[in-house]
Amino acid sequence: PYTTLFRSGMGYIWTKKDYSDFEISLSYKLSEGANSGVFYRTDKSNPVNAGFEIQLMDNEGFQKSHGIKDAKKLNGSFYEGKAPSSNPDKGVGEWNTFKLSCKGPRIRVAINGTEIIDVNVDEWDTAGKNPDGTKNKFKTALKDLPRTGRIGLQNHGQVVWFKDVVIRKL
Repeated sequence: PYTTLFRSGMGYIWTKKDYSDFEISLSYKLSEGANSGVFYRTDKSNPVNAGFEIQLMDNEGFQKSHGIKDAKKLNGSFYEGKAPSSNPDKGVGEWNTFKLSCKGPRIRVAINGTEIIDVNVDEWDTAGKNPDGTKNKFKTALKDLPRTGRIGLQNHGQVVWFKDVVIRKL
């Protein structure tokens, strides 16, 4: 098994090609306070605003240092769009399995075998607003974002590990 370790600093590891309908599975491990994510269907020159992200984060450690309480920004969230139904992450320093499936507008996420996100992005039809009426940061309605793009593993300043990364076209 190949392990990617991000040390301090920030950055991404990108796929060489674009994906539309796909499934990615991997294992990840977070350090204390880690903030990371899996970006997908995005433009690598503007990943935060031109595509999608599933957040990977040490909720407890990051909340202590940054005060983030919005569940739409915590571990396993469909970032800024929907909070995960639960947090089956094993905790800091433990390996977790992650599976993301994208088919058309449907996006599903499972951590450690528990499905925590199941959304249809066509329901995000208004810029800056989630279907439940809460605000998000997106200047474009999520339904209008590309359905094809790169996949990237993010490091946002703390140590994070990835291994056993497999991408399969659907």
